[in-house]
Amino acid sequence: MREERTIQKEIFLSGIGIHSGKRIDMLLKPATSGGIVFRRTDLDNLEFKVNPHIARANYSTVLIKDGYQIRTVEHLLATLYIFGIDNLIIEMNGEEVPIMDGSAAPFVQAILKAGIKLLPSKKKAIRLTKPFIINENGNYIEFYPENEFKITYTIEFDHPFIQTQSLTFPINIKNFVTEIAPARTFGFLKDVKKLRAKGLALGGSLENALVLDDNSLINGSLRYPDEFVRHKILDLIGDLALLGHPLIGHFKAFRAGHSLHLKVVNFLINSQEFWKYEDNEIIYNFLKTLNNKNL
Repeated sequence: MREERTIQKEIFLSGIGIHSGKRIDMLLKPATSGGIVFRRTDLDNLEFKVNPHIARANYSTVLIKDGYQIRTVEHLLATLYIFGIDNLIIEMNGEEVPIMDGSAAPFVQAILKAGIKLLPSKKKAIRLTKPFIINENGNYIEFYPENEFKITYTIEFDHPFIQTQSLTFPINIKNFVTEIAPARTFGFLKDVKKLRAKGLALGGSLENALVLDDNSLINGSLRYPDEFVRHKILDLIGDLALLGHPLIGHFKAFRAGHSLHLKVVNFLINSQEFWKYEDNEIIYNFLKTLNNKNL
């Protein structure tokens, strides 16, 4: 087990929702208990406590309650998971977490600046004990026991700038901060009209997403040669964070997405014979890692 955590001081962030197209102000406030809770200040402080039962996939991960929603939570949840932030109030004056630059890096920097506070309560880890595969029309996610949290992700796109990319990472704070968090969301110019007809991607721009035409990237340069698959790893971390516990095991995804991510989360919630709570002490030396000059 490890100590639960919150942030040392409040964090204010503001930006555009990539799907809503609206500017959202967001205030992250320390909490000593209660889990991670989104609070819609524009809806009389309607609260959405983060858990898999209210999560849906719609070109992002969405929390739904009483007919209202919090969109695009995955990048923020991934960051909170990596820093071990278990208790937090997130006040928002709209329906969508700001996309910022399309990555999780702005959230990482905000938390590093605010600092982390240890709490007296403890958090158990979930250790995978048996393998399983969830297959959906040739796309799949399999998981199996491992002595650390690890993700392997493979993507395939019929596009000359992406094609096939595959990557494996142990998911720890250093790898996340330096190798995963800066990877930006991406989309295709040919899909924009269709998405906007569905009320999606209304806030997408060349400033907050990698955009590709039929042949190449049309805005700027990549942060990594394989930035696209790194971003998919970021999304999967954020979706697995819905389980609410540190994870010990290997998740291997092939051409997956938010819908398949959430199927894995719900499968694990309903199939406890595939995992157990970790009783042994798990060492999370966050203070040493956060002070690492390489971060």
